[in-house]
Amino acid sequence: PSPRSCQPNGDSEEALQCEIEELKQKDLALDQEIAQFLSEGYSLEELEKHISLLHEYNDIKDAGQMLLGKLAVIRGVTTKQLYPEYDLELSD
Repeated sequence: PSPRSCQPNGDSEEALQCEIEELKQKDLALDQEIAQFLSEGYSLEELEKHISLLHEYNDIKDAGQMLLGKLAVIRGVTTKQLYPEYDLELSD
């Protein structure tokens, strides 16, 4: 469930209360998602390992994208034009 958005009228205390309420709703949604995974047989350790691996994957992918970008600049082409050369799909 997506947290409902509140519209503070500019009052900083009201804006903070709104932000606190939104964070509480996000926390509740995450707790529900964790409970769902646990009910499906996943363990917290498994979930934490999965999240850690996703972070590592994203870091590696970001480094690869940066290198492709630099290579594209050096060659004077777009990054998209380099994908076929390295057998990459645009969805990669």
